[in-house]
Amino acid sequence: MDRQILHIDMDAFYASIEQRDNPKYKGKPVIVGGVSSRGVVCTASYEARKYGVHSAMPTKVAKKLCPNGIFLPVNMDKYKRVSRQIHEILYKYTDKIEPISIDEAFLDVTGKNSLFIAKDIKRDIQKEVNLTASIGISINKFLAKLASDLKKPNGLTIIRKEEVVNFLKPLPVSKLWGVGPKMERELSKLGIYYIGDIQRYDKDVLITLFGKRGKEIYDFSFGIDSRPVEVNIINQSIGEEETFKEDINNPKLLIDKLRLYSINLANKLVSKGYLARTITVKIKYDDFSIETRSITLNIPTNDERVIFHTGKQILLNKFKSEKNVRLVGLTLSNLIYPDDPIQLSMKI
Repeated sequence: MDRQILHIDMDAFYASIEQRDNPKYKGKPVIVGGVSSRGVVCTASYEARKYGVHSAMPTKVAKKLCPNGIFLPVNMDKYKRVSRQIHEILYKYTDKIEPISIDEAFLDVTGKNSLFIAKDIKRDIQKEVNLTASIGISINKFLAKLASDLKKPNGLTIIRKEEVVNFLKPLPVSKLWGVGPKMERELSKLGIYYIGDIQRYDKDVLITLFGKRGKEIYDFSFGIDSRPVEVNIINQSIGEEETFKEDINNPKLLIDKLRLYSINLANKLVSKGYLARTITVKIKYDDFSIETRSITLNIPTNDERVIFHTGKQILLNKFKSEKNVRLVGLTLSNLIYPDDPIQLSMKI
């Protein structure tokens, strides 16, 4: 029996909550994130996206693109409460749930009528939380996530097994899971622009060039993804990092990146129900040398403020080099459930 996987993705989650709670914001370009000129956009409403505003964009750029936008600070406590309400709805339909972040999750509903369940979930979220969700349905996680993104907002898309290869063929390679700008550029050098190009490419050549990643993108191009929906699985660590287009020597920009990473990673901790003890900052310099520094907390946390201030402390106090920075990253490790016993320590 083929698996039946749903991917639930809330529409412009933070901004939609603010529009729901403040009628005067309805239909207006709402931008949630750091409101200062050094802040970063977390979520933009669909009205704001028409101006080119998107998440991770510096607030000062967003203000230039959308000068009439409504810029609001992040109210994480409120967003967490709404997220818990949504997860309560999902658990009415299955306990096979893998939260991905505060506003999205995979559900395994194999053996059930996936379309009926998806429609019921959308109805319940609209009725109980007064928000909309986009849902993708397919035979695996990759295809379900792809489907949920195709008709946002408030979409419902099915990718059926028999139509997978032809469905994927005309899509750009950026639609493949894990193909970011860097990989997209590397593939374009090979004359690969669309998923159909990968389907026709020699698999062995891709593996030679990109190793395990080459096999993954080849399999994904045919809609092959054997990963199960993982329930209550603790990752050894979670993290985010970015390689800059140009090397920088501006601590304020690095701090802004850490702030964004802290919010995103805290959301993942909350959605998966565990806490982090160790916070690590990674720096790669323009000479490609790498340094990492860590702090292990006495009290595990999922609070983005604690994560950010700890990361900022590491960045400002533990890195002394005057070299330009090529990459900055933030990793949370030593993950535990709240009820797990802990051994108190403080390591720097």
